Amino acid sequence: MSTARQWALVAGVVAILGAALYAGTQLGGSTLHQVRVGSPVPEFRAATLDGTARIKGIADYKGDVVLINLWATWCGPCVIEMPSIQRLYDRYRGAGLKVVAVAVDDPGNEQRILDFVAEHGLTFEILHEGTGKIEAAFQTQGIPATFLVGRDGRIRKLNLGAADWDSPANRAVVAQLLGAGGPATD
Repeated sequence: MSTARQWALVAGVVAILGAALYAGTQLGGSTLHQVRVGSPVPEFRAATLDGTARIKGIADYKGDVVLINLWATWCGPCVIEMPSIQRLYDRYRGAGLKVVAVAVDDPGNEQRILDFVAEHGLTFEILHEGTGKIEAAFQTQGIPATFLVGRDGRIRKLNLGAADWDSPANRAVVAQLLGAGGPATD
C-alpha cells in the first residue's frame, strides 16, 4: 500500500472516530452531561398511571425534594427496596418529600405495574416510561437506580442497586434537604 493510501486510510478512520465521539455526546439534540452527585437532574418524560393520561417531567417537581426511582416489576432488587422507599415516603411526605417511581417495564405492561403497586401498597407517585429514554437520560445501565434531588434541581445522592432508603443515614440526608433538622419520629 502506498504512503498516500495509508494516510488517506488514517484520515478516514480519524474522521469516523471523531464523528462517533461527537454523536455519542449528543442526546435528543442537546449535549449530554455526566449524571453524578451535584449535577442537574436530567429532563425526562414519563406517563402517569392514575387515569389522567398525563406526561410528567422534572419540571413538574421544580422546587421540591424528590426521590426518583427507576425500577421494574420483574426486578428482584427493585422489589426488595420498595418497602424502604414507602417507609421513607410515609415518614417525610408531610414535610414535603416527593417520591416518583418510574417503571421501565416494556410498553403495554401498565396493568401489570398497577397490579404491582396495589399488591405492595405503594402510595407514592408511579410513572411509566418503557422505551429506554429515561435510562439513557440518567445514564444508567441497570435498575434499581435512585436519585435524590434537592430543591435546587441538583442530584444530592444517587444509588445504583437496592438500598435501605429508610436507614438512619438516608433519613438524615432527606431531613437535611427538607430543612427538617433531623429524622422524623419513628
